[in-house]
Amino acid sequence: MAGSMSMLVGARAIQGLGSGGLMVTATALIGEIIPMRERYQRMLGAVFGVTTVIGPLLGGLFTDHLGWRWAFYINLPISVVVIVVAAATIPALAKATRPVIDYWGIVLIGLGASALTLATSWGGTTYAWSSPMIIGLFVGSVAAIGVFVWVESRVSEPILPPRLFRDPVFTICCVLSFVVGFAMLGVMTYLPTFMQFVNGVSATVSGMRTLPMVAGMLITSTGTGILVGRTGRYKLYPVLGTATMAIALALLSRMDNSTPFLLQSLYLLILGVGIGASMQVLTLIVQNTARFDDLGVATSGVTFFRTIGSSFGAAIFGSLFSNFLAREISSVKVPPEATESPQALHALPHDAAIPVINAYADSLDLVFLCATPVAVIGFVVALFLKEVPLRGTDSALAADMGEGFGMPNSFSPDKLLEIAISNAMRGFPHIGLHKLREHAGVSMPIAPLWALVQANRFLRATGSAEVSRIAQWYRIPPEVIDPAFNELVENGYALRTNDHIWLTDPGRQEVDKISEAINQYLVERLSSTPDFEDRADREQIQAALERISRRIVTDTDWRENPIPALPGASPAR
Repeated sequence: MAGSMSMLVGARAIQGLGSGGLMVTATALIGEIIPMRERYQRMLGAVFGVTTVIGPLLGGLFTDHLGWRWAFYINLPISVVVIVVAAATIPALAKATRPVIDYWGIVLIGLGASALTLATSWGGTTYAWSSPMIIGLFVGSVAAIGVFVWVESRVSEPILPPRLFRDPVFTICCVLSFVVGFAMLGVMTYLPTFMQFVNGVSATVSGMRTLPMVAGMLITSTGTGILVGRTGRYKLYPVLGTATMAIALALLSRMDNSTPFLLQSLYLLILGVGIGASMQVLTLIVQNTARFDDLGVATSGVTFFRTIGSSFGAAIFGSLFSNFLAREISSVKVPPEATESPQALHALPHDAAIPVINAYADSLDLVFLCATPVAVIGFVVALFLKEVPLRGTDSALAADMGEGFGMPNSFSPDKLLEIAISNAMRGFPHIGLHKLREHAGVSMPIAPLWALVQANRFLRATGSAEVSRIAQWYRIPPEVIDPAFNELVENGYALRTNDHIWLTDPGRQEVDKISEAINQYLVERLSSTPDFEDRADREQIQAALERISRRIVTDTDWRENPIPALPGASPAR
């Protein structure tokens, strides 16, 4: 509905606020329920790949047949579906403590980054590099960033603590994240332009021609997630990824209007492989090495540098492209619309169009060529990346805030640790009652033990435990589980009045044994990591383990290990 560029830009700013909130919420929810060493990285990579495929295709289709406004209209029904699904499925979370927000830090870094992006975008195109506007933007950016650094060293909860940069792993990951964002978005922005102006294809076809790159990104992002999860090693992937990016960009810089489609697709596939291998593991690396109380800001810091790199890449490459193209076509005698519309350009006779086509090809090749040394810098930096073996549980203590988590978390370190260990449990092999019974030294048979933990679960959750409610929960007849609860009563572990069950002191002691067995299991998992014994926060971890162990006994429904001693017990899945 925008009637002017100002209205469009303003609406896009509002849209950015909403999408930023969605990104934070989505990644935070993922961090709550999915452990790091299983599907988190691969799921994000898959979502990114699918949306990257659908976006250009729909955008090109709308541009060719319906108009650019449909690129925004299509989001309205999608948003309605998301709202309905979110309202129905997102679980209620415990109310967090009031967060301490670094408002000054947010404003200053926003001003500094925006001014620098505008300076690199407008310089040499809208304004001369020596103009007061561009110089003022550079000076303002430096001043804002300088004040930001000063503020961050003094506030209690900085959005980007300066101490993080004392860690060489974090610093290198930030540089790599900047490089990947710089090269990736800077190049991806101009690939459709090359295909439409140089190859003469429609917007829809140009979107389809980027599919090899998206396929490469999807394959390597999911593949590296699997390999890192299985091996715990990650340094190889950013090294190979940045090297592959450099090779692909050098190849792309050699394209012209005679480059065959298959060769062009091969170059894009190689580029996608490099980007996918480099992009997905950087957050995981930081989460594996940062201090526990810095996890939220460390992961958001890496994401911030990639975002800034993307903005700078698009701005700087855009400035290079515009300046070089203007110089190349200044002497070409064609209608003005032919230099701005690919349809008008390719409607001209071949001899008249070829100078403009070559000018676009040379200008875009310059963009790809200038991106090559950026990827080479990333390769050199990646060689200095220190590798800390990714550990099963210790890595899961990285609270997995998600790549889009751009603000300090509102949880205390103790609460974050409890959440992280709870998340880590989802990555462990299933802990069944058989195993826990042996580990805890409980002599009770499996059937009454299952009844015991179910009674404890319902008593803790609702204040009362009725056999009929437990049976209804598992969708099995009460007669099937009655004998197990009667056995509890006969052995003094519970009292029963009609349908109601209460645990006796011996029953509660058996529950405590199970809780301690879970605690020991977690300790054994943590102890398998090389530095667990020397961790400064080991007491915090132990206290969190005890809380988690007690909660697991209450929260787990033990569906995979119901009452095997009783025939006919088949709980609903």
